[in-house]
Amino acid sequence: MTALASWRDGEAKRAITGFVARVSREGSPEFVAASARIAVFDNDGTLWCERPGFVQAYYMIGRLQAMIAEQPELGEKPVMRALAAGDIPAALAAGGMEGLMEAALLPDTGITADAFAEAAATWLQDATHPRFGVPFRRLVYQPMLELLDLLRENSFRIFVVSGGGVEFVRAVSEELYGIPPDDVVGSSVELEFARIDGRVQLVRQARFRGSPNEGTPKPVNIQAHIGRRPIVAGGNTAGDREMLEYAQTGQHPSLCLVIDHDDDEREYAYAGASFTDPGAEPITTTAARLGWTVVSMKGDWAQIFPDNVPV
Repeated sequence: MTALASWRDGEAKRAITGFVARVSREGSPEFVAASARIAVFDNDGTLWCERPGFVQAYYMIGRLQAMIAEQPELGEKPVMRALAAGDIPAALAAGGMEGLMEAALLPDTGITADAFAEAAATWLQDATHPRFGVPFRRLVYQPMLELLDLLRENSFRIFVVSGGGVEFVRAVSEELYGIPPDDVVGSSVELEFARIDGRVQLVRQARFRGSPNEGTPKPVNIQAHIGRRPIVAGGNTAGDREMLEYAQTGQHPSLCLVIDHDDDEREYAYAGASFTDPGAEPITTTAARLGWTVVSMKGDWAQIFPDNVPV
């Protein structure tokens, strides 16, 4: 199969193929040893569709609605009320990213990590996107899957670095992207050790372990989890800026990619606006200032989703 088959010939495609060739060819002035060929990618809006709301938010909404049906008093809280109604922007306005994520923890507090992973994977088998009418898991970006393949072929190790819940993404990362669960970095909840029916289990708590993995925590968690600075980084909103800067300012050559959602006919158009930090500088503006490669969905991608997704 031709490398990057779903990418139109243009500056973005040439930037990618040129960079990969230079850093992986021995004798090249920009050669980077395979051990240092680390690539990190945001998940929502970079590897799969994140609009009209985060995929995990839809999972969370269903869980919250069931919980509020049993405990109506929870629905009196602004964040919970907004989320149960599916109004993610209002929930963010009421409680910020941290308030939204904390609300997301409630329905699954007290269950084991294994049970959560199973519930998430089961939900993702059939839960459908409100616009496209297919399961969310089918709304991965075909061009990005091809990019992951190209990087693997050139001895890159690839990580997902997401603001979403790490256990939620791990439940499907290998199936969707070929990225094993241990190569996923994300927002984490506290887990407590327990012995249940003779088995050691880890039980989810109603609090975060550290801060949600957006913005400045991304480089910190990359160092904690991976221990190496990436040379390739891809994102799509202001929440990814620090991760891309981290890649750019290392000792090796780097490639920073920004996915520009500018195709409201085949997907969505939102110009780098961030759900989690709506007042931040659009990532496309940051990219132009810092010399990053902007990937236009409309101009650079001949195809957005796999063939089995009607658009």
